[in-house]
Amino acid sequence: MGTRVPRVGLSDAAEELVRQLTARHGPLMFHQSGGCCDGSAPMCYPRGEFRVGAADVLLGRVAEDTPFWMSADQYAYWRHTHLTVDVVPGRGSGFSL
Repeated sequence: MGTRVPRVGLSDAAEELVRQLTARHGPLMFHQSGGCCDGSAPMCYPRGEFRVGAADVLLGRVAEDTPFWMSADQYAYWRHTHLTVDVVPGRGSGFSL
């Protein structure tokens, strides 16, 4: 049996931010759609606020127990890629926490 390689991870700065957001908003989740522009950026939601379904793939869990989902269409393109989520100072966009 081979070792499973994680498909998604967080930079140290992103992990710290997820901890802060979890303390403020409760359990979280990520979803990355197959849209363009901001739509292809991972969005962070309070867990249960965004409904996932059969057209979504669970890539893994980050920051201990935060699920990271991706639309199946996007996953078809990125299935051989490891994603690392990072954060930078500035204004947020979209509907992400």
